[in-house]
Amino acid sequence: MLGLAVANDAETFERMRGPLAERGIRAEHVSVRERVTRLSEPPVDPTRFDAGFVFPGRLMEGGVVDAFLDVPWVNDRAAVLRSRNKAGALAAMADAGVPVPETVYVSNPADDEAVREAFESFDAPVVVKPNSTTRGVGVTKVHDADSLSGVTDYLDLVHDYRATGDKSYLVQEYLSDATDYRVMVLDGEVVGAVRRSAPDGWKHNVHRGADAAGVELSAELRGLAVDAAEALDIDFLGVDVLVSGERAVVNETNARPTIDDAAKYEDGFYDWLAALVEQTAEE
Repeated sequence: MLGLAVANDAETFERMRGPLAERGIRAEHVSVRERVTRLSEPPVDPTRFDAGFVFPGRLMEGGVVDAFLDVPWVNDRAAVLRSRNKAGALAAMADAGVPVPETVYVSNPADDEAVREAFESFDAPVVVKPNSTTRGVGVTKVHDADSLSGVTDYLDLVHDYRATGDKSYLVQEYLSDATDYRVMVLDGEVVGAVRRSAPDGWKHNVHRGADAAGVELSAELRGLAVDAAEALDIDFLGVDVLVSGERAVVNETNARPTIDDAAKYEDGFYDWLAALVEQTAEE
């Protein structure tokens, strides 16, 4: 059997292991996270693996695992970084003609007056979000310039900490009453989509308690998600699409998407995933 090293969390690993085994792929969880690892004694046998399933989210740990294994990855380190850099991903998609929210990128320390002017160029409220966090961490809705000042003061303090690598954040238009979709694109094809909703809030991250129900997307929205994945050149991508009125935009992407319940994907999902793993192993 083809050996696949999986660095994702337990939820994704447990869901994919059985279906992939039925298709001739042995998935094993491989990680050095939250443990002590003697570098002269690798905790894994590299000869057991032919490919890796998405580069670990903690990039330094991922570098260690990658050195132990020396295998090609479904979504390598570069792909994960392209997606995680929200501003870079938005710029790349916009350049490719993919509609995205109006966004200002702020690299700290930045001039207070310039930040205020950026805020005033939008219709309030605006969304302020760290450039490279995940799961909705640090995302705030700001209604006025005074509140913005408090948020940016906090970010200044966070970014002043020398261990913080990314010292930037986004000021972004807020799309009111938007419907939020997470669309899964695999090797250039939409393989499933969910509508995310949070009755008690405007953040729709599933990790923060939002519900996700499988949906059939229109051809327009499917094409939008595929275009986003193509613009970023990422084979396996979660694409967040917001629809407000007649307007649809790609808000964010995730190159390390959690694999959901199989019922939320189209028939053949695991066949396509297995084919992508086999293709990666041949690289």
